[in-house]
Amino acid sequence: MKGPVRLATARVGDLSAAMRVMEAAFDPAYGEAWSTAQLLTLFALPSARICLAWDGDAMCGFSAARMAGPESELLLLAVDPVWRGRGVGRRLIDDWLAWAKAEGAEEYFLEMRADNDAVHLYERAGFSECGRRPAYYRGGDGVVRDAITMRRR
Repeated sequence: MKGPVRLATARVGDLSAAMRVMEAAFDPAYGEAWSTAQLLTLFALPSARICLAWDGDAMCGFSAARMAGPESELLLLAVDPVWRGRGVGRRLIDDWLAWAKAEGAEEYFLEMRADNDAVHLYERAGFSECGRRPAYYRGGDGVVRDAITMRRR
């Protein structure tokens, strides 16, 4: 990293850079990455936000979240593998929690593939498993995986 990571709310013009991060961050074997059209829909929702993490001129990660009453849900968290282990994911989580709290959130949720190593990042941020959906994800590798829902109050 050149210096401290800078966070900023995404604009529509940032989508191509966000998609480059998405493609680098999500293994196609799991089928979790969103399309450009799916990300674009978040700009039409006043209750949603995409936050970008920049290292100089390079986007190194992003998060996407939405509000639903007194709850907020993390929809996506992507960190380019080159920047993993440098606190980018945690900065994005902390930014999401602060934004959601300011929007009135009392509870925070996320869902992820049960065998995703990111579970440790979320646990360190105060999340714990509160539900499981058996055989929810069917990846491009043909393997069916459970989804876990995590919550932080």
